[in-house]
Amino acid sequence: MIIDKTIQKIGWNLDNSYTKLPSKFYTRTNPTPVSSPKLVILNHSLASSLGLDVEALHSHGGIEILAGNQAPEGAFPIAQAYAGHQFGHFTMLGDGRAVLIGEQITPHGERFDIQLKGSGRTPYSRGGDGRAVLGPMLREYIISEAMDALGIPTTRSLAVVTTGESVIREAVLPGAVLTRVAASHIRVGTFEYIAEWGTIEELKELADYTIKRHYPEIETNKDRYISLFKEVIKRQASLIAKWQLVGFIHGVMNTDNMTISGETIDYGPCAFMDAYNPATVFSSIDVYGRYAYGNQPDIAAWNLARLAEALLPLLHSDQEVAIKLAQDAVSDFYELYHCNWLSGMRAKLGIYDEDSEDESLIENLLNIMQKYNSDYTNTFRALTLDKLSDMVLFETVEFAQWHEMWQKRLDRQKKGISPYELMLRSNPAVIPRNHRVEEALEAAMKQGNYRVMERLLNILSNPFAYSPEQNEYSALPEPSAKPYQTFCGT
Repeated sequence: MIIDKTIQKIGWNLDNSYTKLPSKFYTRTNPTPVSSPKLVILNHSLASSLGLDVEALHSHGGIEILAGNQAPEGAFPIAQAYAGHQFGHFTMLGDGRAVLIGEQITPHGERFDIQLKGSGRTPYSRGGDGRAVLGPMLREYIISEAMDALGIPTTRSLAVVTTGESVIREAVLPGAVLTRVAASHIRVGTFEYIAEWGTIEELKELADYTIKRHYPEIETNKDRYISLFKEVIKRQASLIAKWQLVGFIHGVMNTDNMTISGETIDYGPCAFMDAYNPATVFSSIDVYGRYAYGNQPDIAAWNLARLAEALLPLLHSDQEVAIKLAQDAVSDFYELYHCNWLSGMRAKLGIYDEDSEDESLIENLLNIMQKYNSDYTNTFRALTLDKLSDMVLFETVEFAQWHEMWQKRLDRQKKGISPYELMLRSNPAVIPRNHRVEEALEAAMKQGNYRVMERLLNILSNPFAYSPEQNEYSALPEPSAKPYQTFCGT
């Protein structure tokens, strides 16, 4: 066997701790080779932070690994098993088109899953072809990197390679493989799967592994399993609040798409809200609005209740006591979420202390925004820049009255940081506008032109810069008679 010296230079430092769990948790699965992979985008800064050599990843050997044609030293490719409630219905799932090649240990000792998405059939494919289409993989790359720049916990995108092969969906489309980087891929659905089809001992092993990997500070707690549940609740309360604060709509908040680490995962029919409306939903399959923007906190609580059900045997030997512990913990979610959201909304308005009237002030603004179909991001952008023009909202009596109340509230603050400095740090000048994302995807898919996407990514890399180059990317799309829709991209 000829050893590619370039591959050795890449810097892979893989471990496989997840495979120490019982075999029920995964199946050994190799990626399916592709005919002629081509690297179309590589995340240089992420690669470097992982301890990988960027130049070597650009080589033939590096691309072969990113495509799934070769395995780096130390790899132990697996497809993970899990279940999940999809639109409220429980079903067996698992990685149907993704293979975890290993866990990269960075130069700083951090551990990250390296997963190839779109790398072929697995035992969990359920009749699917295991492949992915270029457009959705580029969408995940764009949105996940934008989310990271916004300071929102998320899986990351290391690379996208085209496969040189076609994938049949609604049409014949170019195939691609996305390299996804995550703190882990342990989901609420992972616990549901073991609770349904495993043993209590296996459930305990999963919980212990999760604690050691994500919450080592509670490892010695006497009641570490309820502590685990409470820590997951805290992270999800913080995460969902961050989504709401930037107008992000996940689109498919099934329990298999909620991570135990607290990262955003699976960017399928996701999108960012333009005009403020809690009922906003973009996903073509969410016909009843289950996962609409305004429902996301409630769905998060619902998902956490499913996690509680899975954990019950570990919480207490007396089921009634276990249920009470779980219920009390889940009920804390709303207060935690609300505190995170309210704190974030205060910051968006330049408020850095607390007043009992703040929530009313915030809700009044949101109600006016909804009434006048005002753009969510640009309303706060305009308030930050104190440029109150070009929006119907700013010409109304309701807004004038609200603005006067807001100014009085700012005047009541103790002297300290400038309200506008706080607003600059809290209100992005740009988000991944849906029409800009589609523009980038169309250029890549139809013309093989990735410059549009690269420029978009550059603009989104520092969303709080308020640079002149960002102005055109804050513009709204042209009016359309057809509402914007997103698709899962499977």
